[in-house]
Amino acid sequence: MEAILQKIMGVAIIIFMVGNLLEIGLRLKVSEALAAFRNLRFVILSFLWCFVSGPALAILLTKIIPLNEAYALGLVILGMSPCSPAIPVMMKKSGGSLSYMSAFMLIAYAGTVVLMPFMVPWLVKGFSADPWNIAKPLLFFITIPLIVGAVIRGVTASIADKSAPVVNKITGLNTILLVAILLCVYRADIFSAIGTYAIGTQLLFYALMGVGAYLSGFGLSYDQKAPMTLGTCTRNVGPAFAIVSVAGVPQGAITMCILAAFLGAILSGFAAAAILKRYCAHTTSAATPDKMTIDGPKNTSSISGAVNTNPQ
Repeated sequence: MEAILQKIMGVAIIIFMVGNLLEIGLRLKVSEALAAFRNLRFVILSFLWCFVSGPALAILLTKIIPLNEAYALGLVILGMSPCSPAIPVMMKKSGGSLSYMSAFMLIAYAGTVVLMPFMVPWLVKGFSADPWNIAKPLLFFITIPLIVGAVIRGVTASIADKSAPVVNKITGLNTILLVAILLCVYRADIFSAIGTYAIGTQLLFYALMGVGAYLSGFGLSYDQKAPMTLGTCTRNVGPAFAIVSVAGVPQGAITMCILAAFLGAILSGFAAAAILKRYCAHTTSAATPDKMTIDGPKNTSSISGAVNTNPQ
């Protein structure tokens, strides 16, 4: 029975990665993202927090906190996987610029595909896979779906708008199935992490990343700092699962990725969104044509509505 669940889980992980990135591509407004790229401070800070500070902090925590070696390996891999695909939903809660959200996602996902194949063998001791073996699942399950979705949107926005909710529902149902299988197959490993430093270290990592990203954003408006903070303090567990699947890694590293599916992809982001909205948002600011925002409390639309909201 477990062997069958393992096979179903493998397929579900692929659907999870492809579905999420395809949906993002279908909703992505490239022109808005390109406009945000003109803000070099935002671009540089986003890149540094994603691919310099993230891995560096993960490694630092493994040196300070007496983590099991396998858990430490998983944390380092997660440190190179920024930005949960659920960030559009989180942005509804926190408020922020749609264009800067799109720009951050492009930085995070493009950087993951380009840099991760080289960073993992360099930073992870004893990792057996070569860069190309690491790059293949990232290209097929992240880059291609994202590009396909963006191309469809560029060619015919109406089809993209109709397709995105369908992809969202399929991916959502698949995610529920994946979570159930993960809990079933790895329940013993998940419970064994309770009482260790694994969960606490992950939560500390996400908290430090979010606080650091927000405080370092001096010169940026709240609408620009919010997507950078949310993207930085969350994890895209798809690439992490792809990495652990191409090389023989200890079970503890896989457990850390499973924990991140709950802690880093969901919990940390929604907690950060609530804190941002309550303590950091400008209560009197209004959206302007060059500062498109999502108003968290007043916006009750779906993800589709959030990503496709037109500037006032």
